[in-house]
Order: sequence, then C-alpha cells, then structure tokens
Amino acid sequence: MDSSTFTSLSRGSFSSSVEDSSESEANLTLSDRLKVFKTSNFDPDAYVTSKCQTMNEKEIRHLCSYLVELKKASAEEMRKSVYANYGAFIRTSREISDLEGQLLSMRNLLSTQAALVHGLSEGVHIDSLSTGPEDSAGEDVLYENKELSNIENWLVEFLDTLEVLLSERRVDEALAALDEGESMAKEAKERQTLSQTILLSLETTITEQRQKLADQLAETTCQPSTRGVELRSAVLALKKLGDGPRAHTLLLNSHKQKLQGNMQSLRPSNASYGAAYTASLSQIVFSTIAQAASDSLAVFDEEPAYTSELVTWAVKQTEAFALILKRHVLASSAAVGGLRVAAECVHICLAHCSLLEARGLSLSPVLLRLFRPLIEQALNDNLKRIEQSCAALAAADDWVLTYLPAGTRLASSTSLSSVNLSQPKLSSSAHRFNSMVQEFLEDLCLLESLQLDVSTLEGVLQVFNSYVNLLINALPSSMDNEEDTEVYANKIVRMAETEAQQIALLANASLLADELLPRAAMKLLPLQQTNKMDEPPRRGSDRQSRLPEQREWKRRLQRSVDRLRDSFCRHHALELIFLDDGDTSINAQMYIYMDDNTDEPEWFPSPIFQVVLFAKLTRMASIATDMFLGRERFATVLLMRLTETVILWLSEDQSFWEDIEEGPKPLGPLGLQQLYLDMEFVILFSSQGRYLSRNLHQVIKNIIGRAIDSVAATGMDPYSVLPEDDWFAEVAQIAIKVLTGKANFGNVDRDVTSPTASISATSVFSHGSN
Repeated sequence: MDSSTFTSLSRGSFSSSVEDSSESEANLTLSDRLKVFKTSNFDPDAYVTSKCQTMNEKEIRHLCSYLVELKKASAEEMRKSVYANYGAFIRTSREISDLEGQLLSMRNLLSTQAALVHGLSEGVHIDSLSTGPEDSAGEDVLYENKELSNIENWLVEFLDTLEVLLSERRVDEALAALDEGESMAKEAKERQTLSQTILLSLETTITEQRQKLADQLAETTCQPSTRGVELRSAVLALKKLGDGPRAHTLLLNSHKQKLQGNMQSLRPSNASYGAAYTASLSQIVFSTIAQAASDSLAVFDEEPAYTSELVTWAVKQTEAFALILKRHVLASSAAVGGLRVAAECVHICLAHCSLLEARGLSLSPVLLRLFRPLIEQALNDNLKRIEQSCAALAAADDWVLTYLPAGTRLASSTSLSSVNLSQPKLSSSAHRFNSMVQEFLEDLCLLESLQLDVSTLEGVLQVFNSYVNLLINALPSSMDNEEDTEVYANKIVRMAETEAQQIALLANASLLADELLPRAAMKLLPLQQTNKMDEPPRRGSDRQSRLPEQREWKRRLQRSVDRLRDSFCRHHALELIFLDDGDTSINAQMYIYMDDNTDEPEWFPSPIFQVVLFAKLTRMASIATDMFLGRERFATVLLMRLTETVILWLSEDQSFWEDIEEGPKPLGPLGLQQLYLDMEFVILFSSQGRYLSRNLHQVIKNIIGRAIDSVAATGMDPYSVLPEDDWFAEVAQIAIKVLTGKANFGNVDRDVTSPTASISATSVFSHGSN
C-alpha cells in the first residue's frame, strides 16, 4: 500500500481533513507520519478523544479504517526492514555461536588443567602425612579402597549400560543415563567423594558418549527415510544434548534433501512445462517450506536465532524454485509473448506462497523481485504483437464499420447480456485491436501483486497512439506529409478514399478511447478500491474516471483522438480551399470585382459556401449521425472543428486581407454585402446544425467587422449601404431551404432583387446556378 495515501486526521469531518492535510503531507515519509505514535508520552486515549470528539459514526468508521491501514503499512515497513538486515543478523548469530563453542572448549581445558594441578597437590599432601597410629592409617586405607571399589564397579556398569543404549539407539534412555552420570559427577565433585583422576575419567567418558550420541542423531536426520515424528524426535534430542544450532541446521538440511528428491522426480519432458507443472512444483516447494516451519516451531519455538535461520533458508529455497520456473516455463513463454501462460504460473506461485503468511513467512517479495523482469518482457512483447497485428490488418482494412463477427472469442469476463446490449461497430483492424487489448488486460488481472497497472496503462496508451498514427496515415492527405511517409515507410496502410471511410477512422478511434479501452482498464482496479466502505454503488462510467491516474490516462487517449480529428479537418479544409491548380477557391477578387457590375446582383451565398462547404457538412452530418449513434456529441464536435478550420483560415489569410485592405482596388459596398451574407449564411446553417461554437461565432463577427472597417477606411459609410440584419438572415434561410430541397415559393413575390424586398424564386435559382 502506497504510504502517500495516508494523511493526518484533524477534528471535524474526517473526509475533509484528509483532503486538507494531503497536500501538506505529500512529501512526508511513512516514518515521519508515525512519529506521533512513537513518542514516549503518547496517550492513545487522548489521541482518540481529540480526533473523535466531534465525529459522527461514519467519520469514526473512517478513522478506524485509516488506523487499520496505517497499522498494515507500519507492519509492512517493519517486515522490509527485517528482511533488509537478515544477512547481517545471521552472520552475527553464527559468529556468536562459534564464540560460545570456543569459550566452552576453553572452560573444559581450564577445568582439566585445574584437576591435574589439584591431583598432584593432593598426592604430595598425602605422602607428607606421617602422624597417627599405624592401625588407624591401615583402617582408613582399607575403607577408601572399599569405597573406590564400589565406585569403580558403578562406573564400569554405567559405561556398559550407556554403550548398550547407544548401540540399540534408545535415545531417551541414553539421555537419561547421561543426565544421571552428570549428576553423579557433579555430586562427587561437590562432596569430594572421588579422586580427581576418577572424576576426570568420568567427565571425559560422559563427554565422549554425548558426542557419540550426537553423531548418531545427526546421521539419523540425514537419512531420506527419516520423516515426521522420527525427525522431530532426533532433532529435539540433539537440542537437549546442547547442540541446538547444529540440530536446527540438520532439520533444514533434511527438508532440503527431501525437497530436491521430490523436484527431481517431478521433472517432465520439455513439452509438458506449463501451468500444471508449475502448480505441482509450487505445491511441493511451499508445502515443504511449511512443514519445515512447523517442525522448527515445534522443536525450537520462536527463538529469534532459529527463526531467522528458517527465514533465510526459506528465501534460498524460494529463489532456487523461482530460477527453475524461470528457466523452464517463464523464459520460454516470455520469449514468444505468452503472457497468459506466464501470468497463470506467477498467479499459482503467489497463491501457494500466500498460504505461508499465516506462519509468519512472507516470501511473495522474493517471487515478485525475480518474476517481474520476465513478466515485463512478456508484457512488452505482447504490446508489440498487438501493434504489429493491427498494422498488418490495417493494410487490408476496407474501413467499413461492422459488428463483431460471429464466433469471435470474447473476453471471459464479458457477459452475454452486456454483449447483446451494446456491440461496438468497428472496422476489422479496430475489432482486432480491441479484442487483443481486452485479452491482454484480462491476463494481467492475475498479476495484481506485481503492481504493473501504471506501466500496463502506459503501454496500452502507446499502442493506441501507434494505431491512431496508422489511421492518420490512412487519410489521403498524409501522403503529402514527408514526416509521416518516412515514419511509416515500412507500414502499408489502405487509403480511406471516401468521406464515409474517413469518418469511419474517427469512429474507430473515438469508440476505443471513450468507451472500450477505459472499460477494459477497469479490470486493473484492485477489488478494494471499487468497493469502499460506506460508499453507494457507482455506475461503470463513474468508476472508470474515479482515480486521478485513470482520468489523466483517459485524457491522453482523447488527445490522441484529437490528433486524428485535426488531421481529418485539415485534410478536408485544404481540399475545400485549394483547387487542383494550386489557386484558392476563396479569394478577395470574388468580392472586390462585384462592384464593377452595373446591374443589381441576385443575392445568394457564394458558391464556395453553398455548394462546397454547406453540402460537404450536410453529407458528413448524415454519415456521422449513422456512425456515431449514441455519441452525437463527437459528431457535433467534428463538424464544429471542420467549420472552424475553414473560417479560421479565411480570417488568417494574409493575402486575402492585403488585397481587401491595401490592394489597388478597394472593397466596395456590394462586395461587403456579399461577404456579410456569406458569413451570416455560415452562422445560420451551423447554428441550425448545432455545431456553432462561441469561437466560430466570434471569428465570423471579427471577419465582418474587419471588412466593414476596410470599407470605412475609404471614406464611405458602410452602414448606409448595408441592409438590415433581418435581410441577411432571411436570404440565408431561403438559401438553406433551396439547398435542402425544402423551399416553397408559392407565396413569394416574383418581382424584386433589391436588399429591401423579398427574393423571387427565379432570382434565387438563377444565382444559385452560377
């Protein structure tokens, strides 16, 4: 869990306090945020009272949830710190054990030397004694000889009994005999009932027999047939002999020996490596580790030195297992981009590994560290395969939108009812792109522990950008772009010749970016993030954009679609403005030379606006309505951007305005009126089509204002020659009806072509045919 999600709590609303404190604590580490709990004078009751005094029940629940998450993060931090220092701890423990052994040997040596010195001094003292009657001396010697004879007999019997117990491997009785001998030696030493020579002989014998028993027990633990209770009994006996470190090491070595034997017996042929092999091998490894942990706990309890050795041993076995799996399964799967096989294998291992956490063994970080590079390689290879497959299909794509072909494999998580409710209409390459990304993200759902969601979404975004580049390259105008030609020289893309095919390119990109890819990305959301406490169920569209990272990712998808839309609008704007010979269809002369005619013109929008622009936008609106069913807003924005592109070009064309404002022949009243009419015509039909933006409206008003200023600069009052605004609206409305075939001239006066009168049907059709 990312520690940046934890924020300090303040009095009042818990949710608002989290928002207020998140900015101030964004740069604090987890240890800094835990300082308040580490102080020596920390009072839990006072802390809870200060936070909960004004809270309601819901906010208290949020506080409890926060503290639980903080506790989990603290435990995780402590576990990482312990893992980081395990090696040094084990080395120190072993050095301490070796030092203890050396001190014990030194103590035994000093005891032996002291016994020898004491014996020599005692012998000299006895020889120097000459007092007392001879009869008394004789009785003492006779008594001592008798006592020594009894002890020697016991010693001989003790040694024989111990030899028999060891030869018959009666471990418990041998341990009892050794304890009896040690007690006897200790008592004799305290009461000085034995000479130093006999006492030293007894202690030496006990030490030798103890070592002999320890060697027998060690040999027993190394036997493959020693299992279960017999193994634990041998290890426990060895521990009782005072050799605990050796006993624990032998216990772990015994389990390692059995583990290696089971793994070798499982080795299959190369053709059978896969999920089944992984499951069997993983079960053998982690069940053996679990059994070793149980035996260690049963014999040695939770002594830190033995627990640390167990963890180190378990980590080594896990690393060995991971290397075998990488060599036989993951490496080959990753090399061919087999993400599903690799994901299933890693998921199986992590599932078995998680069962050990109840025993205090968290080995998942070891697996994740070793598996991550191969999974990332498989991830990148899969993304590259998606890109190459879609590029190959784009070379033969007819850019016709269809439903998903019957019999095509769907993601397993997609229900039949949801498929029937909303099947996407895409071209063949887009269908392939969508299905491959869906399968790709579904495979990665098994690898939530690897935390690859950020890199995965970034990879999907890059692949989508590559596919959008293919769609841009399918526009005819892209052939004139040297940069695109160089980049896609090795990628053949079928051209989208017709307007319907070109709009289909936009339909592909917009549907993928707006719905299909965000919906697929929802599979990467952890379960706990989509089911938070005290939150009502949310709609799918709300959950898709709930996280900041996913909202930003969706915006980046949309920016890629905007690139395609801008290329589309630029292509059609250039096609509309420029003629085949390189001249422009919109120029200043079409307005300037209108004043050279002596006759009153028949007022109608200029052909470039009525025959070309209006007709093109009308056709595209009809096509887009069918293709963007349920997503009319995208079609509206497309028409809006295309209209803006044309009008913006006119407003920024320097040669056009240089001819009008600084040319040899100024713009006259009739030209001004025609330009005014053309612009009002654009405003009217874009408004009726609901794609008139504020920006477009303002640009058109600026064009009209600039034209009026140019006429006023000649000394003429432009408003004296311009008709009322209603006249422009009326003419533009009639033109739209004529062009759409909805005109009805039964009640229209036939006489008049002036700006102050109605327009006759004859004059309208006459001008429209020019």
